[in-house]
Amino acid sequence: MSMLKVEDLHVYYGSIHAIKGVSFEVNEREIVTLIGANGAGKSTTLNTVAGLLKARSGSITFEGKPLTGTPASKIVSLGMALCPEGRRVFQQMTVRENLEMGGYTRPASEIAPALDDVFERFPRLKERQRQIAGTLSGGEQQMLAMGRALMSKPKLLMLDEPSMGLAPILVEQIFDIIGELNRAGTTILLVEQNAQMALSIATRAYVLETGHIVKEGDADALMHDDAVRKAYLG
Repeated sequence: MSMLKVEDLHVYYGSIHAIKGVSFEVNEREIVTLIGANGAGKSTTLNTVAGLLKARSGSITFEGKPLTGTPASKIVSLGMALCPEGRRVFQQMTVRENLEMGGYTRPASEIAPALDDVFERFPRLKERQRQIAGTLSGGEQQMLAMGRALMSKPKLLMLDEPSMGLAPILVEQIFDIIGELNRAGTTILLVEQNAQMALSIATRAYVLETGHIVKEGDADALMHDDAVRKAYLG
């Protein structure tokens, strides 16, 4: 069943046509990845779906409900959460305060159980819950950004470049967690420049080039596609 459907999306930055007729869908319990070079339009697409950018035209539907023009805060309450590129944790707040901010759409009675769930998945955050977020390592900040997104209990979790700037061992840890989240029932839309890692974990994939989708299909098939291998897998 299709959870998210994006059709003929066009997004502009001023006079720059950044997204040119992009269409894709994410089915329930899938991991779908958007791969492509820097500037291909991956993050712009994600930010538009999340309500942070406005599309010039096209449609976005989540669980059958049209999202076009819906404010980002409302989109979160519908069951969609974005873990943004560059982590963007609240640097001066503690780990726990960051997580509590992620649960702002939930009733107060649900915050403590949601925190327990996040601490079970990320024991490091439990150990550091009173630490100022800006003093965490890059890997810990990525875990915090993911934990903060999970506090809203999303049906669809969107992850924008979760491996950016992390050491290879931490990248593996983050991708293990993404796999665990998906097996536990969370649908994932993943934007990732590390195409090898993204395709190894995804169900299906779309390849973006300069605002267009140029290839789509089963992630394993794209992993072995000669053009994709040459362009993105080295």
